[in-house]
Order: sequence, then structure tokens, then C-alpha cells
Amino acid sequence: MWKLLKSFNKKDWLVVLICFILIISQVWIELKMPDYMSEITILVQSEGSQMKDILINGGYMLLCAFGSLAISIIVGYLIANLSAIFSKITRKKLFTKVENLAMHEVKQFSTSSLITRTTNDITQVEMLIGMGLQLLIKAPITAIFAVTKILNKSWEWSSLTAIAVLVLLSVIITLIIIVMPKFKIVQKLTDKINGVTRENLMGIRVVRAFNAERYQEDKFNEVNNKLTNQQLFNQKAFAIMSPIMFLVMYFLTLGIYFVGASLIRDALMADKLILFGDMVVFSSYAMQVIMAFLMLAMIFMMVPRAYVSVKRINEVLDTDISIKDGTLTTSDSKEVGTVEFKNVSFKYPDAEEYILKDISFKANKGETVAFIGSTGSGKSTLINLVPRFYDATLGSVLVDGIDVKEYSEEYLHNKLGYVPQKAVMFNGTIKENITYGECGKDISEDDIITAADVAQASEFITKMDDGYETHIASGGTNVSGGQKQRLSIARAIARNPEIYIFDDSFSALDYKTDAVLRHELKKHTKDATCLIVAQRIGTIMNADKILVLDKGKCVGMGTHKELLKTCEVYKEIALSQLGEEELNNA
Repeated sequence: MWKLLKSFNKKDWLVVLICFILIISQVWIELKMPDYMSEITILVQSEGSQMKDILINGGYMLLCAFGSLAISIIVGYLIANLSAIFSKITRKKLFTKVENLAMHEVKQFSTSSLITRTTNDITQVEMLIGMGLQLLIKAPITAIFAVTKILNKSWEWSSLTAIAVLVLLSVIITLIIIVMPKFKIVQKLTDKINGVTRENLMGIRVVRAFNAERYQEDKFNEVNNKLTNQQLFNQKAFAIMSPIMFLVMYFLTLGIYFVGASLIRDALMADKLILFGDMVVFSSYAMQVIMAFLMLAMIFMMVPRAYVSVKRINEVLDTDISIKDGTLTTSDSKEVGTVEFKNVSFKYPDAEEYILKDISFKANKGETVAFIGSTGSGKSTLINLVPRFYDATLGSVLVDGIDVKEYSEEYLHNKLGYVPQKAVMFNGTIKENITYGECGKDISEDDIITAADVAQASEFITKMDDGYETHIASGGTNVSGGQKQRLSIARAIARNPEIYIFDDSFSALDYKTDAVLRHELKKHTKDATCLIVAQRIGTIMNADKILVLDKGKCVGMGTHKELLKTCEVYKEIALSQLGEEELNNA
């Protein structure tokens, strides 16, 4: 918790100090009220007492009550503001941390778990600060002040109060021991229910197409029932606390009056009135002590869950970032637009086998280098090393003759135009999706239109009612797969980068659109380097260089015609797609 509280600045800690002082004042004011009540009790039973004296003491009690109310409002406002600021800062830190994590580090946490940690877990900690901080300061101060007021009144009454406090502490400690581990289970089940819900929403078309609604409902109900049962157990456990608290409170009051009656009966006539006043005061202060522990009990109801949430938040914040940002933000290299792999091997952290083994090649400015191979051969992994989604385990990846590890990630990514295997659309207009992100320069209207023309997207964009201002839903659910791919390609073209990376980015296009797009793309990117991962021979057969991957190894490198003669793996792939006659005519 202390790690998270370090985000408070001096102003925030000043607010905490002010709240601390105000709460001490509030407790002092509240504990003055029994004294006035005792004075009124004595005045009522004393001969010759004047009404104005009773009213004066009553007035003081009202002032104390209003003073306590005013302080409570001020403290509540200050702490609520403080907890909201804490929540905002922590949520931002968590979001920023996740953005900076490497791909394999993100996969350590599921997407649904990261969402829960950014929302639900932070809310739990915010509630603890918003409600708990006030009670955490007030409860011990109230207990200490109240105990000092009653210590010298009567050992019998003090003993009764001590027994009541021990009973309450025993109940609180027992409940914490039982319930604390259960809150970790609750948060994990919350992750699962978010995961099932997210999976269902993302795959809603498939769910409906395969009549799997009942299967998904059963899957959801299983997790939902587990979460509900766990929450019921926790709530039932804490529900025991309230009746025990009030039972102890009432028995303590009864015990104080029972003992008081006995003491008054055996006292001298002159002492009876004083004892009666002390009994009223002691009863009030004893209730303050019990109320202090009642407040602590409320904190202990929040602390276990908040503690689990803090640990989950810190798990993300404490994760070491393996891909360290470089320092190079300018380059005086003579090479421009080149990509070179020098004896690159790669394996995922904690994995035993290498995904890529000793890959070496160089793509010069203006060249198109393609990668082909069977599923799982490492094609996508290879090109993901260029933008540093992963770092090479062995060897070096060079861009413009400089190791990519030396570049700042922002500067490196400004050199690249990346089109992922799965086209990603963001909530916004077509124009906003094409100009998405920062590239170190402004993207003009002409750039947007040119990019859409080259990507063969302008045809369907102009047919839409709002053209480039047409709204795209999150995930691109209101456009087809081919349209998403073309918009994704247009996004890369609009940046006008030195190097294009196409990760199987033409698979959703029909052959005609694919051919036209590649023809236009070749003209537009004649001065840029293109790295293309593809499954279709037709997409890459005109590439300047083709690398054939098989089980992570480069088993062939050359042009289409050269590989047909020298690489059996490539020939098999080509024959499976085009047939011998088409290959001979190609």
C-alpha cells in the first residue's frame, strides 16, 4: 500500500495532515458532550439549580454536535477528493505501465485480468482511502481519548469495558483469518467473469451461428455462481460482526448500569449523586470506545479485499520491462531504409526451444522482401522483431545499419508503417483511423486520400453517407474484413514511412483487389523497403527476395524462379496453390 501512496505529492500529504488535525478536534468535541450531559444530570437532581445553567450546558452540547457535523463534512470532502486523485493517478500509472510492457509480459496477465486491475481493484483501494482513512484516524484516537476519560472512574466498570473490547477483538481477528484468503479468490473469479463476458461479446456472431448460446450461458453461469457463492460466504461471515457488536454494546451498557446500581446502593448519601453522574458519563464514554472498535471493524471489512487489490496492482507495476527504450533519436547513418538480420535466433522467455534459428538477410532501400512458410514456421515472429515487439535472443536486428535496441521506440516506430495480421480498427471516424497515432509529421487531407486510393479503400469510402467522416465502431464491427484490411493498409501508407511491414495483410482481399492493390502499392512505395509475410504465392512472386522458413530455419532464399529450382519446400507450397502449368507461365 505504501508503494501506491508514494504517488501523493506534498499538497496531498498536507491535506492528510489537515484531516488528521480536524479529526482530532472532532473527537475532542464529541467527547466533551458526555461531560455536559453529566453536568445537566447533576443540575437536574440538585436543589437550587437554575434553568439557565441547564440551557447553557444544553447549548454547549448543541454547539459540539454542530461542530462535529461541520468537521465531518469538511473531512469527508477533503478525503473523497484525495481518494479520487489517488484513483486517477494510480489508474494512469497502471495504464501507462501496461502500454510499455513487452508482448510476452502482457501475456503473463490475461486481458480480462488487466481490465479488472485497472477498474475494480483500484476502486477497492479508493474505497479504503475514501472511507477507511477517516475511520482509521478517528477510531484509535476516539478509543484512546475515551479510555483516558474513564480510567479513574471505577475498576469494575473499566473491567467490564476491557472484557467487551477483548470479545470484539477476538471476533474481528477470527473473521480476518477466515475471510482474507477468500478475497483473492473473489478477484480471480472477477477476472474470469470478465474474460467469459469479453469472449462472448467478441465472438457473438460465431456463438449465434453455431447455436452456442446455451453453452455460453452455462459457461457464464458456472463462473457467476462460483463468484456469487464466494461473495455470499464473505458477506455472511462479515454479517456476524454487526449483531455481535450490538450485543456486546447492549450487554456492556446493561453491565455498567447493573454495577452502577450496586455501587450507588452501597454508597453514602452524599456520594450517590456523584456516582450517578459518573455512571452516565462512563456509559457514554464506554459506548465511544465500543463505537471506535465498531469503526475499526468497518475498516477491517474493507482492508482484506483492498489488500488483495493492492497486491494485484503492484504485480503489474512491479513487473520488470525487458525491452528497454534506447536513447537514439536522430541518425547520421549513410544507410536509409535498410533492414538487416545478422544471425538472429529467438525464443520466448522461459521456453526451451528456439522459434527462429540463425536467420540472416538484408533488405535494401526500395526492395521488397517476402517471407513464406507453413503455419508456425516463425514468419510473423521474425518481422515482429523489427518494431521490437520482442527482442532477438541472439544476433542483431539492424535498421539503417543501427541495432534497433539503440533507437528510442518512438523514433524507430516513426520509420515504420506496420500492418498487423489481424486488422485493428478503433472507435472513431475513417479519417481518424487512417491518421491514427503519431509519426513525427502532419498527415494532410491529400495524404489521407492518396493512402485510401493506393489501399483500394476510396471506392467503398466514397459510397458511404459521410465519406471519410463515417463512424467506425470499436473493432470495426460495422465494416467487412476486407474493408478493415484496406483501411489498416491505408493507415500505414499515410505515414509515408521508410519501411513497410505487412504481416499477412492481404489475406482477406479477393484476388482482383489484391493484384490491383499490390500494383499501386509497388508504384507508391518504390523508394521504401517492404517486408511482406504472406500465405499466397501470388502475393509475393514478384518480390525482389523471398525467404522460405521451415520450423524456424531459413531453408531457401532468392527470387520466385530461383526458389522453384533450388527450394523443395517453396516448390511444394507453390504447387499446392497454383499448379505446375500456372507456375510455368508465371
